[in-house]
Amino acid sequence: MAFYNASNLSSTAQRDVELADPPSDSISSLSFSPTGDYLAVGSWDNQVRVYEVAANLQSQGRAVYSHQGPVLDLCWSKDGARILSGGADNAARVFDIQTGQSSQVAAHDAPVKAVRWVETPQGSILITGSWDKTIKYWDLRSPQPVGTVTLPERCYSLDASYPLMAVGTADRSVQIFDLRNPMSPQKCIPSPLKWQTRVVSCFHTGDGFAIGSVEGRTAIQFVDPKNAGNNYTFRCHRKDVKQVSRTESIIYAVNDIRFHPVYQGTFATCGSDGTVNFWERDSRTRLKTFEPSPGPVTSLGFNRTGTLFAYAVSYDWSQGHSHMKPGYPNKIMLHTCKDEEVRRKPAYPGRR
Repeated sequence: MAFYNASNLSSTAQRDVELADPPSDSISSLSFSPTGDYLAVGSWDNQVRVYEVAANLQSQGRAVYSHQGPVLDLCWSKDGARILSGGADNAARVFDIQTGQSSQVAAHDAPVKAVRWVETPQGSILITGSWDKTIKYWDLRSPQPVGTVTLPERCYSLDASYPLMAVGTADRSVQIFDLRNPMSPQKCIPSPLKWQTRVVSCFHTGDGFAIGSVEGRTAIQFVDPKNAGNNYTFRCHRKDVKQVSRTESIIYAVNDIRFHPVYQGTFATCGSDGTVNFWERDSRTRLKTFEPSPGPVTSLGFNRTGTLFAYAVSYDWSQGHSHMKPGYPNKIMLHTCKDEEVRRKPAYPGRR
């Protein structure tokens, strides 16, 4: 299904501010600190960079550390003191903001595609998902994983909102975990989308997730079967091109999905078509769209208050190495979120 009652669709992207000194290669992941306006950026130049972003959107680099291969994902600890990153060097590393030092904390037999730092009643747990078809759980007090789960296929994306964890794998299945019993999936379901999974993002309420695929579609999925009536899919990153006798849809990958920290039904998607959209989950409304950028948008992030939004423009490798051309843009744009852009619109007569 498609979203309806779209509003506020004019772009303000031309007034967004470009982050100073961005990475020199494709940008894979963005994440704002949960305690301050610091933005961590992972990229294919093997680096993780940390920037401070001021209220006027001016930015300054504050720290950098390295992997031995492209960085594929990253996240922050809850206290904002450390960053966890995973990469194509088959390793995950933790960077300490205070000391400026990084150390390897996890290892796999293939690239680490996804990482999450989760707080549980028993303490912090680090989660790494890999193309070696495993999920591993780590405690910083031990050099060995405290648990390993074998997946049916490669991990393409994972996200967690305790106690829920959702893992999208290469066979289009979604492994759903209750992290109170993390060693086996609570259930495994086929993706509601027909094509390869690109990204999974959990609701902050921990009762469901959004999933995006290479076919320009996103699905909203609740975990409890009692809420199955609220599940739906919609087209979001496609372009209709009129031909002489028909209209054809050009399909683009959905590269990232992020939920707003305050208006928890609001989420953003970005795609290989170079667009960013803000949506409202429950009213099934598109709140805003950004006009196409010079290249694909690869990653997104809201700051802790939801007033600042970042999106990365760079090559997303969706068409392979042969389409990577010299001079391809690598930049991160900063956008100040107005309340009317991210808040659910009031109902009015005739609106469903």
